[in-house]
Amino acid sequence: MPATPKDLVLSRRGVRFAGRWFACTVGRGGVRRDKQEGDGATPVGVHRIVAMLYRPERLPPPTVWARPIRPGDLWSDASGRAGYNHLVRVPYPHSHEKMRRPDPLYDIVLVTDWNWPVATPGKGSAIFLHQWRRPGFPTQGCVAFSRDDLRWIAERLQPGARLIVPESMAG
Repeated sequence: MPATPKDLVLSRRGVRFAGRWFACTVGRGGVRRDKQEGDGATPVGVHRIVAMLYRPERLPPPTVWARPIRPGDLWSDASGRAGYNHLVRVPYPHSHEKMRRPDPLYDIVLVTDWNWPVATPGKGSAIFLHQWRRPGFPTQGCVAFSRDDLRWIAERLQPGARLIVPESMAG
């Protein structure tokens, strides 16, 4: 299915969404066809946005379908474990990432369906859209935006929208 104005389309210029262009950063491993856990790459493909999470003590919900990030929320990156590439809760003794970070990177998180809901061990986890550290600073494979741009996108994004990472972006 071709891209629509409701989709986010990655290009060398940035991300196109709702008729506008947004500066963004991608993974330190570039854009790859053969994404693997830990490679820092952003995967080529059509990735459906399956959830929106936000920090309720830092900002109001960006939209009615956004879910708050609660204390104890983690994201499992423990390849081969039952919770791999899913939101899990403490206590979780396996490798994970805290969703309630002290910095603002995960104040808004758009979760994609990369290697989800049935995760293949080693294919990579957690391709999110989130806030960047600063312009040009790469992610661990996610797509990141300025705080204002991410908020603008989140307020207008519809459930089921897609992040499209074209084959032509692979290096």
